Amino acid sequence: MKIVIVGDGKVGFALTQQLAREDHDIVVIDSNKMVLKESQQMVDIQVVHGNGASPVVQSAASVGESDLMIAATSADEINLLCCIVAKKLGCSHTIARVRNPEYYGQFFLLKDELGLNLMINPERATASEIFRLLQFPSFLKRDAFAKGRVEIVEVVLRPESHIVGKLLSELYHTVKVKVLVCAVERGNDVVIPDGSFRLQAGDKLYVTASSGDLARLIRSLHLNQKKIKNVMIIGGSRIAVYLAMALLDEGVDVKLIEIQKERCRQLAELLPKATVIFADGSDRSILDSEGIDQTDAVVTLTDIDEENLIVSMYANYLKVPKVITKINRTEYTEVFRDKGIDCVVSPKELCTNDIVRYVRAMGNRTGGAVVALHRIVDEKAEALEFRASESFRGLGQKLSDLELKPNILLSCINRRGKIIIPSGNDAIEKGDTVIVVTTADRFINDLNDILDEEKGLL
Repeated sequence: MKIVIVGDGKVGFALTQQLAREDHDIVVIDSNKMVLKESQQMVDIQVVHGNGASPVVQSAASVGESDLMIAATSADEINLLCCIVAKKLGCSHTIARVRNPEYYGQFFLLKDELGLNLMINPERATASEIFRLLQFPSFLKRDAFAKGRVEIVEVVLRPESHIVGKLLSELYHTVKVKVLVCAVERGNDVVIPDGSFRLQAGDKLYVTASSGDLARLIRSLHLNQKKIKNVMIIGGSRIAVYLAMALLDEGVDVKLIEIQKERCRQLAELLPKATVIFADGSDRSILDSEGIDQTDAVVTLTDIDEENLIVSMYANYLKVPKVITKINRTEYTEVFRDKGIDCVVSPKELCTNDIVRYVRAMGNRTGGAVVALHRIVDEKAEALEFRASESFRGLGQKLSDLELKPNILLSCINRRGKIIIPSGNDAIEKGDTVIVVTTADRFINDLNDILDEEKGLL
């Protein structure tokens, strides 16, 4: 697929790396020659120097003959203009990164006039992710599939857990909830486990369950069930506004600390039910005086990663029940993990993942079969949702009879809204959507790619 990306900043470069890795033909447009040169040295791509909103520059990048144009500059207006020009030139699909809530709110009204197929708002997506995590504080991450009917959740296995030492084949008899452990992170290793895998304290489990069974899963694993009643947010960004609005609508008390006086005035007007404090949220004395040790959750949303990390580490030191940290530079995530920074969100990563899902869905319409994609285990594994068509060679066969390639697990089947956590006696039928979990180094673009043809012929 030929894809043109306008803007070679953090989001643009992350997209370039990921889409190039999936063998797409990538052209990057940017007005900074030095940035383009650095990207070209790191990734095998074509580059065009110039203003991405210019019809001349887009023509030089062959936008009109491209399957997709992604406008990911830091300016909403330029991104929208890029999409208008691309559509006029004949580009099939366009995606714009739009941060202004006023523009974002007009998407459905103006998408045809603007030539847009998808609008991505990183701040809104991040706030939604944090809100979902605060609903179930025991989970470090939540990813939804099958239109929200199925979730893959991330949870750490504590030493006192009654499933420590159990084989996965014994899990259902212990927890009495129909779930499937689809991936395990143990130290630096990632395992796609089978029934003979034995659980250990400290394992980070990625568990597939129907959305309705999440509360039962928490009870069965004896995890923290305390409901979040009050939240302290550090930093008054757009993410903070979106998040505070959602929390206040649910009756949660919100205390928001912001260092800029004028921004505090704006926040007080936007969030009349919240407590807005003009202070330095990274100052320990301020945090102590505002009762950080008595709050149910702390969310750090400043624009400085170092401040977010320090405040989150302090909140964890005080044993605040739930701490969520916004990080822009995700390349250091592994370093943070053993420093008390377990629950991390990244606007760049969320934005990139949404766009990659759309690209894979486009592939579905042009002959592939991926409906949705989520990266788990710090992007070391993927959970992919497929729709089973009549071309799938394993239709109607018991799963126990299918020979799958190594490091592949079928974690869920959605059959017309009925959620099946599969066993060996289940089978995939035409029209089912199937969630497949695999390590990130194994590229799967079609449901048939999970089958081991060599073993199947023996």
